[in-house]
Amino acid sequence: MTTHNTTNRLANEKSPYLLQHAYNPVDWFPWSEEAFDIAKRDNKPIFLSIGYSTCHWCHVMERESFEDEEVAGLLNRDYISIKVDREERPDVDHIYMTVCQALTGQGGWPLTIVMTPDKKPFFAGTYFPKHKRYGRHGLMDLLTQLGSLWRNNPDKVLETGEQIVQEVEKSMLANLNGSISAETLDQAFEIYEQRFDPEYGGFGNKPKFPTSHNLSFLMRYYQRSGNEKALQMVEKTLDSMHRGGMYDHVGYGFSRYSVDEKWLVPHFEKMLYDNALLAWTYIEAYQLTGKKKYAEVAEQIFAYVLRDMTDSEGGFYSAEDADSEGEEGKFYVWSPKEIVEALGDEDGEWYCDLFDITDTGNFEGRGIPNLIHQDLETAASRKGLALHELKERVERCSQQLFAAREKRIHPGKDDKILTSWNGLMIMALAKASKALGNESYLQAAAKAAQFITINLRREDGRLLARYRDGEAAYPGYVDDYAFLVWGLIELYEAAFDIRYLKLAVELNAQMIDLFWDEERGGLYFYGNDGEQLISRNKEIYDGALPSGNSVAAMNLLKLSKLTYDAKLSRIADTQLEAFAGSIERYPAGHSMFLIALDFAYGPTSEIVIAGRKGSDEIAEMLEEVRSGFRPNAITVFVPDGAEGEEVGRLIPLVQDKRAIGGRATAYVCSDFACQSPTTDLEELRELLQPEQE
Repeated sequence: MTTHNTTNRLANEKSPYLLQHAYNPVDWFPWSEEAFDIAKRDNKPIFLSIGYSTCHWCHVMERESFEDEEVAGLLNRDYISIKVDREERPDVDHIYMTVCQALTGQGGWPLTIVMTPDKKPFFAGTYFPKHKRYGRHGLMDLLTQLGSLWRNNPDKVLETGEQIVQEVEKSMLANLNGSISAETLDQAFEIYEQRFDPEYGGFGNKPKFPTSHNLSFLMRYYQRSGNEKALQMVEKTLDSMHRGGMYDHVGYGFSRYSVDEKWLVPHFEKMLYDNALLAWTYIEAYQLTGKKKYAEVAEQIFAYVLRDMTDSEGGFYSAEDADSEGEEGKFYVWSPKEIVEALGDEDGEWYCDLFDITDTGNFEGRGIPNLIHQDLETAASRKGLALHELKERVERCSQQLFAAREKRIHPGKDDKILTSWNGLMIMALAKASKALGNESYLQAAAKAAQFITINLRREDGRLLARYRDGEAAYPGYVDDYAFLVWGLIELYEAAFDIRYLKLAVELNAQMIDLFWDEERGGLYFYGNDGEQLISRNKEIYDGALPSGNSVAAMNLLKLSKLTYDAKLSRIADTQLEAFAGSIERYPAGHSMFLIALDFAYGPTSEIVIAGRKGSDEIAEMLEEVRSGFRPNAITVFVPDGAEGEEVGRLIPLVQDKRAIGGRATAYVCSDFACQSPTTDLEELRELLQPEQE
């Protein structure tokens, strides 16, 4: 921690990441016109540093360089230094990360950019130590050389910056010519099959990211094709991730990624978006396979989020740090002695044996609890226990270890509330409430939606991106709109409160007004009312997070079906066509977009249940509809009376669909053909069966 006694301009910010740097001797500016105006006035280049509060190497670079008086002196003399929280300003981060990847072939955080006062970059990199070490250039040398270049050859620097901007603009034109079809789904599967790790699950080599939308696509592909290998890849990966150390077996929840191929050693930070997306995928795996273990993992994720990552007013926090007391993972690892002290001799030795806690350790001399070498079923058999008995003992021990761990110094928590990531958690909770019949998940999703509606919308209805400490800021990006609309659609299908669908339709229309490219189709990342940067990009790659364009494609398809809006249907078609070239080049890099394609190519189902709200008959029918894996089904409930008429005005699909003879009635249409309505539960089960084949 810096010993500098005075604050810089970052002390006035809300971002936990910027506040971490408020006592640096570097004369930091937040991203602001003031910073660029001063750079122009003083003819100084910009030193731009982008990161986030739970980033381990961001912390390292701060300790080594930004808390160092010598580095600060050089930066303050020759540069205007700007700090950006990538989670607050993903628009800035996306553009300059693209620059870094174009110039160096790789990216990551901290992201280091040197650019002109006109925001045009001429140098890019990631982490740099203070002095050259292990083949990495030293920051002091780089700053000296780049400063000299700026002073002595400014024309060359400006020319380089202009060339880089032109190349970035070309690369960001994701609207490549190409064609996609149902065969694109087959091509994606073949790539996943080639990259699959049959020993440990996942795709490719280390590091391994969960990227749960890959798995959710493969489940849909399995349902479409009947190819058993697709489901095998899903189950192997889900099982391996949960058994590994990337999963917190004591306090629950997943870390961001694994540094090794076994899922053993995590990068210990926990992100809200990963846990939301993984909960979604584990719930879908439960629906598809009927295996309760997948539902249990999702339930544990929610237990973690609702316990540790939820604001009292209902919003969800962003992340927890990898570091505590200056050490990565210190909060999460154990020695055998610590386990025995917490559990006693008998349980302690038993737990160490089961969860691989040894004297030598598996992470810097200490142990990350994991089940890589034996799953619970195998362990129960080996120890002569029924599986439920073993699980009960594990749960009891975990609770005791959790209580002991709570006494440790906790990693930092980034308590800002992001609209986009909250949209994902609303989606996951709503899906789980349907699949598991858990009312508390529905209540948590509804409370979060209310939080965003109250705190993250301007008076004119414009979504904002970030809330912290009583302040909402930054015009929402396409991810904020797309992810929240996704959450609201799922929330409607969970609660059948028409207000959620109305809001989804309203925000979707606003998204089109703000982000739609009328010339080429597709959605820009930031709105036409936002700060215009060196380029206006469109994101389509589905990485750790799915792209806003991919999620929007799915939303557009669903909303156009629900509302019978011809204009929306045309936009949905254009959205799929706009990125055809990108998808065609590497379909496996666009798994969320493939999920939308799978829906577009069908078959799809529309299920309408009509009857008296709250009746046992309605509950039984909805339970039947929700019990299976039906990702391409749209479900609508039409209550009796005036409320049903209101539903009909928004959703023409339900017009003339009412309860027959006062009994709960189901209307099932699949692949453009409608079946006769039924009031019989067994007949409904038969009507739904084709969707499961």
